[in-house]
Amino acid sequence: MKWNQVSVLTTSEAVEAVSNILMESGANGVAIEDAMDVVNFESDAFGEILDVATFDHIKEGAKVIAYFPETIFLPEILPTVEARVLQLEEFGLNIGENKIETSEVVESDWATAWKKYYHPVNISRYLTIVPEWQDYTPHSTDEHVMKLDPGMAFGTGTHPTTRLTLQALEVVLRSGETVIDVGTGSGVLSIASKCLGAGEVYAYDLDEVAVASAKENMNLNPVAKDVIVAPNNLLVGIDKKADVIVANILADIIIELIPDAYRCLNEDGTFIISGIIEDKESAVLEVLYENGFVVDQRFQQKDWLAFILKKANEELI
Repeated sequence: MKWNQVSVLTTSEAVEAVSNILMESGANGVAIEDAMDVVNFESDAFGEILDVATFDHIKEGAKVIAYFPETIFLPEILPTVEARVLQLEEFGLNIGENKIETSEVVESDWATAWKKYYHPVNISRYLTIVPEWQDYTPHSTDEHVMKLDPGMAFGTGTHPTTRLTLQALEVVLRSGETVIDVGTGSGVLSIASKCLGAGEVYAYDLDEVAVASAKENMNLNPVAKDVIVAPNNLLVGIDKKADVIVANILADIIIELIPDAYRCLNEDGTFIISGIIEDKESAVLEVLYENGFVVDQRFQQKDWLAFILKKANEELI
């Protein structure tokens, strides 16, 4: 069987959104080649995990590579893909060149085409993302290894929003907390929550592809096999209470989520948000304050922000 490879030239900040568009358009899988992979590696303080000298990578921006079965007629879907990527600018994302390239890949090359883009990635001192087919030896007894199947769209871990969210979870989680992961995607935040000691974890996503991907990734990680993964539009209709609610999604979607997050959060609970480009900070904070949240901690990597928030009370005001 032949596969059609579609590559979208874009930016680091847009890779997750572009990946989601391609998956929704019928791709069987998405790989990400990001110049930031090497930048983050070179500044990483947690030990060498790949050979930079032999790591084949692009020097600028990012490329999202999607694989479509030959049964899908590309000329019919590519104009829609291009238009949807252009719309991302309305959410404040820099989409870069937005150039689309196509080529054929024979089935025998399928595994190789996938695997060259994926390597273990240290997110922090305690968390490492590893492709499910690779062997990896932790550097310390405190390091948690999260296995992910890159056959579905997911952040490689180099994207600032993913790193910031995971670092915030490390700060917040102690033991036994009930966590709700909104817009779970690959499920990486839910898996990390379990690794860091969370009790019950609920993972929701509107996208059925993401729900299927998250379920597969839970099964790859024994610690996360009891995570409840289900389709849902943000927290609409959810009536359970949580100690921690975490969302790594676009700023405009976070704004929609805020009232329900307040409703579902325990009085002494913690709300973690990421995916906020710096230009959107004031708009998001305005709605947070209006709905009774206060900022406990602020994280920043390049132009991306994450926040740890609490419900306002007399002690915090």
